[in-house]
Amino acid sequence: MMKKVSIIIPVYNEINHLEQLITRVLKQDKINKQIIIVDDRSNDGTRELIKNKIEQLVDKVIYHEFNLGKGSAIQSAKPYIEGDIVIIQDGDLEYDPQDYEQLIYPIISKKSKVVYGSRVLGKQRYKLNNFTSIFRIFCNHMLTTFSNFINNQNLTDSHTCYKVFDSHLFKNVNLVEKRFGFCPEITTKIANRKINIFEVSITYLGREYSEGKKISFLDGIRAIYCLIKYKLVK
Repeated sequence: MMKKVSIIIPVYNEINHLEQLITRVLKQDKINKQIIIVDDRSNDGTRELIKNKIEQLVDKVIYHEFNLGKGSAIQSAKPYIEGDIVIIQDGDLEYDPQDYEQLIYPIISKKSKVVYGSRVLGKQRYKLNNFTSIFRIFCNHMLTTFSNFINNQNLTDSHTCYKVFDSHLFKNVNLVEKRFGFCPEITTKIANRKINIFEVSITYLGREYSEGKKISFLDGIRAIYCLIKYKLVK
């Protein structure tokens, strides 16, 4: 595969998952990879793990001096992108890097400049063992429905982690949201540019808050605010 893929991994307190995640990413040997980790001031030993074992395995590590949020981590990585394609990868094990090839194929084949990995596309229903709670299923569905209404889209999973971009396009989208508002912000700004988002089905293994899940109800409220804001303020 000739095109280079830059994989941005924002990390905050993932001591139990990060090393295994990086091993999975490195195993995707059919892909020409650039791996960028941004440690968002982890305080559970993750930062030490990165410095002692992981830093030498990846291409770039950025260390935040303060906990700034996922969106800020992605913004910090943007200047270092070398690839033709950009993948956003969480630092846990909810999403499987084995899906990379199918995620980047629509961009390589010029079907679209943006691909989202959907946790529900082609499935009969949301599964509790994937999303871990009825409340999360409901919130994800409602946020996606509202996002589609605001942006005139037809996505099945607008708030998925797996967002993949043509790097030239991605570098030219001005990002400002510091936390999980990155998702509705980028989705709306792509919609404002009249660019179609192509979805592919992915595997997903959701985790509980006791296992390190970080997104909260307040982030859902912020997502609604961001959808409206970035539709009106272009």
